[in-house]
Amino acid sequence: MVFAVVLLLLNALGQNTGIKLDGNGYTDIVVAINPAVPQNEEIINQIKEMVTSGSEYLFQALDNLVFFKEVKILVPLNWSGTYERARRETYDKANVIIDYPNPAYGDEPYTKQMKGCGEESEHVHFTPNFLLNDDLLNAYGPRGRVFVHEWAHLRWGVYDEYNEKEPFYMFDKQVQETRCIGEITGQRYEVINGKYFRCRYDETGLPTKECQFFPDREQQTSASIMYMQSLDSVTAFCSVMEHIAEAPNMQNKKCDNKATRTVIFQDSVDSDALQTLTPLQSSPPPPTFRVIQRRHRVVCLILDVSGSMQVLQEDDQSTVGDNVIFLTDGEATDDIQSCLQSAVDSGAIINTIALGPSASKMLETMAVLTDGKFFFADQSLLSNQLVDTFSSFTVSDGDPTKQTIQLESTGRIINDWFNGTVPIDRTVGNSTTFTIIYERSAPTVYIQTPSGSVYDQNDQTHVTHNAAAKTVTLNVPGTAEPGDWKYSFLNKESTAQTMTLTVTSRAARDDVPPIMVKTDMKKPTRDGSKPMVVYAEVSQNYLPVLGAKVMATLESDTGHTETLHLLDNGAGADAFKDDGIYSRYFPKAQNGRYSLKVQVIHQGGAISGSPNRNSGALYVPGYIVDGEVQLNPEKPPVNVQPADVGSFTRTVTGESFVASVPSGVTPPNFPPNKITDLRAEIQEDTVLLNWTAPGEDFDQGTAESYEIRWSEHLEILQKNFSDANPVNTSVLQPQEAGSDEQFSFLSDVTIQNGTTLFFAVRSEDKEAMKSEVSNVAQASKFVPTPRPPAISKPGLNLTAIVVSICVVIIMVCLIAFVTKWAMKRKKAREFVLTNT
Repeated sequence: MVFAVVLLLLNALGQNTGIKLDGNGYTDIVVAINPAVPQNEEIINQIKEMVTSGSEYLFQALDNLVFFKEVKILVPLNWSGTYERARRETYDKANVIIDYPNPAYGDEPYTKQMKGCGEESEHVHFTPNFLLNDDLLNAYGPRGRVFVHEWAHLRWGVYDEYNEKEPFYMFDKQVQETRCIGEITGQRYEVINGKYFRCRYDETGLPTKECQFFPDREQQTSASIMYMQSLDSVTAFCSVMEHIAEAPNMQNKKCDNKATRTVIFQDSVDSDALQTLTPLQSSPPPPTFRVIQRRHRVVCLILDVSGSMQVLQEDDQSTVGDNVIFLTDGEATDDIQSCLQSAVDSGAIINTIALGPSASKMLETMAVLTDGKFFFADQSLLSNQLVDTFSSFTVSDGDPTKQTIQLESTGRIINDWFNGTVPIDRTVGNSTTFTIIYERSAPTVYIQTPSGSVYDQNDQTHVTHNAAAKTVTLNVPGTAEPGDWKYSFLNKESTAQTMTLTVTSRAARDDVPPIMVKTDMKKPTRDGSKPMVVYAEVSQNYLPVLGAKVMATLESDTGHTETLHLLDNGAGADAFKDDGIYSRYFPKAQNGRYSLKVQVIHQGGAISGSPNRNSGALYVPGYIVDGEVQLNPEKPPVNVQPADVGSFTRTVTGESFVASVPSGVTPPNFPPNKITDLRAEIQEDTVLLNWTAPGEDFDQGTAESYEIRWSEHLEILQKNFSDANPVNTSVLQPQEAGSDEQFSFLSDVTIQNGTTLFFAVRSEDKEAMKSEVSNVAQASKFVPTPRPPAISKPGLNLTAIVVSICVVIIMVCLIAFVTKWAMKRKKAREFVLTNT
């Protein structure tokens, strides 16, 4: 079995060590440049300048508490020059990436956030053009300020305080800009063909979608960085004293209406440190930078611990940055504990595989301490777990066209025929292989292309049989034909035997990124109040792939198996709808080591569109300077068209994890998950509510009942939910988790024009365990009044009107005077002519 999987061994995958807070300074920040970016030393210079100025800005913004101390810049292998050798840093685990634009965002800086409020995010994305083109700075602000804005997303899990889809909202019968602080002054204008006009308003009383807010260039307020860091006066994060909790921005929606500064100091990964650190009495030193580069990797498969490091040193006398895959079943005499320290000191990335339940518990520790990955694999051929594990060792340097992608992994106990279909989509096709592993004797093999051609074991050019490894492999020549490939394997024995099939491929073309799948787990919260979460990201060239069926299978070494249908609906464990990240809680974990396998199926049709933007610096359209509008260059439009690449399948194996319930402790029984997508609307005196149904145990099963309450005051629902006005929900029966819920009711009181009401929901399970109170939804009633249709230009205020009227009066008087004078002169001339 080991020999069979070695044939499928690809490159090893490593991780970086993660950001650390060393005293008051952040270290181990990794900025990685994509290999597609042409070599340009000015990019390195701009990164250094951005982080250095950002360090000064961060130090001021957080009360002289923290700064950027040490940063590593990872340049691609294809850049020439003398750079320091990278240790365990890799592109796919970098905190900041420099790459060509996400097609949906263009040159906009943004942060990929897929988890919850207060949790660290995946990475920040800057483009080379953003670093090199100063024309963008007026709209976004200096790069150092933008870096701190994105850092707050990345490190502290806070969100933007503006909302491009809802830039204005109605509150207290007044139109408000969506933001954290109300003291930022400015004007609302529409820009049409480079000219600006006063905004129009629609039937809801809000400005039309063409309306934009233009801030005054000179401001008196210091907040807020998560709203408009481009303003010179802005040097602080929004605090609870100035926070507008009613604004419909992502910070309020995702963080329970908390101020940004509150989340940073109370809920983030640095909350404990920030509350105990002593402010520095003087400015910190500038960051130190190390420009590093990975060398060509040496990958070593180890079946025991003796002599492994000597093997790695044979190429260049160093083990730094090399990759180890250490597989053991625990039945040998390997003393992993004794070699643990030398493994850590080696600088090599050590990935460990526990083959069966007897393997050492130290394997996970070794992987963690060397920034490797830990996997558990069942020894049975049927599970195909060992094959899947080796197939997952694919390192990403940022170029997906060079990666091997697993399309299919399946196994069966076969009496006669093993039949099935594997779709090959138009994004893959090169280096395509079908590998059959059998238990005892080779089957008869038939593999049919979409056009009808057949490969079988008689085709010795493309089909090879390795009797020692018990494998039959088809290497498809050239680029595999897109469409459905059908396979049939006949067991020629009289008794049943186990067979497995693994299909892998690579990108069809260098200029077409393939559809990729990544999977990850989020561990339970420290207080045990929330269970594990399974994630799977399905994307193509940064764009989300929508409408896929994503199934996760979790198997433990004690025999427990759970299958989860992951969802991209923005509810339950899923942070954002339609971002291509499919999620689900895993509340039923038992003691043991778990493997994680995700299978993705898409049955054709459009696969992607523009994602819902969730985190990134605001592009300011212009500023008011001395009463005049100074327009910034128009934001370049992005136009992402849905792509149809045909049906596809993908299979990925995630890192294994260990679930542990203390001895004698009953596994936790979880309540329904918090509803996070409650929406409200008022139509005359009827309130309409919509949300996604929670489950009995978080997002599993069906809840027992709902409790709905409303108030005219947001704080009552936030702090004293039970004191708010109740709604009769006796006719409301919860549906299965993930279903769309709708409920309408007549208010007990007459809703006046201009009134804003707030609503929240709490669910309960059969054991009377209550969920957290939902997000607070708000709705306003507005009865439109007639408005003049004309668009007036800015500056046409009362003074201008008075001046205009005066000018008209003067002109009328002048015309009257001239007319009267002309008439007198005419009469005089007629008198003279008559008398002569």
